[in-house]
Amino acid sequence: MKEPRTKLFALLAGLALVAASCGGSAESDTTGSDDTSGTEEGSESTADGDSGSADGGSVGFILPDSASSARWEAFDRPLIEQACEESGIECVIQNAEGDKDNMATIADQMIADGVAVLAIVNLDSESGAAIQEKASAAGVKNIDYDRLTLGGSADAYVSFDNVAVGTAQGEGLIQCFDGDTEGKKIIQLHGSPTDNNATLFKQGYQDAIKDAGFETVGEEAVPDWDNAQAGTIFEQLLTSASGEVDGLLAANDGVSLAAQAVLEDSGLTVPATGQDATVEGLRAILSGRQCMTVYKPVVEEAQGAVATAVALLNGDDIPANATIDNENGEIPYVQAEIQSIFIEDVKVPVADGFVSVEEVCEGLEAECEQYGVK
Repeated sequence: MKEPRTKLFALLAGLALVAASCGGSAESDTTGSDDTSGTEEGSESTADGDSGSADGGSVGFILPDSASSARWEAFDRPLIEQACEESGIECVIQNAEGDKDNMATIADQMIADGVAVLAIVNLDSESGAAIQEKASAAGVKNIDYDRLTLGGSADAYVSFDNVAVGTAQGEGLIQCFDGDTEGKKIIQLHGSPTDNNATLFKQGYQDAIKDAGFETVGEEAVPDWDNAQAGTIFEQLLTSASGEVDGLLAANDGVSLAAQAVLEDSGLTVPATGQDATVEGLRAILSGRQCMTVYKPVVEEAQGAVATAVALLNGDDIPANATIDNENGEIPYVQAEIQSIFIEDVKVPVADGFVSVEEVCEGLEAECEQYGVK
């Protein structure tokens, strides 16, 4: 994991080091509480590593919620704060808590308060595009953070290769069966139909498993990545399949864990996929309830977003290593690396400091000792 992370860190190093000389401090605040695919295309980086100091103006970040995944508040917020502080720029971070109207209100206030750059994790492309249109009209630069806003006016996109995430999940499920997949019955739980990332994940894992011989006995999208709904949906699919299921292809750890609770109530344990390398997802892997997850080092995404914001503040080249079509044309894409995590790899996100050994290993000390987590 260390080697691929170094590639992006080298890409961002010039921006981060030079920007650190400018004034300002990071601030944070919390308020209240996509269904077509983008096309990802690799390209050479446009960054030259010489950004100068930021010319002024603050940066607003709007996170989507705190319920669909633990990552937004546990990982993204503090890592964005740290990157802003290290780059010497003023950042305001708020959370829309899954409410599109709330996100629009937060964006309006940030624009009124004079942010120069606005980075959002949209709740759907339509509402995200409306926010970006208003921001652009006010002279504010836009960043799509983690989720691409189709039809939007973002100046840059910072995320992971989301098709590759799905591919890792599909290939991971095949590996969970040691390649013995012919005739195995699986249920697929997709992410939110309004999240373009979920479409890309699905594209990746369905392409990966299409010739594996799996029999899909049920599949459904989970609205808004809602974990409670995921459990209800899975229970209905499991009942429709007469309880006969051999595996679970779940789009993230939260959805997977909700389904695992239903399986446990039915006296079943089957190989399951996940995503985000959350503490509970990693613990489920160690305890044998989940087979794999996908580790997305949020530090790369957070640092990439802040470096992109600095470039936009300065009018410099964006530190992109790819481009992507947001249905309004190709825009720069700062693309971070991913890694599949099986039981022998749980030590990787722990060693990276992404999660703590204490949280992951409490009550699972023997398993952590066996697999070198501690």
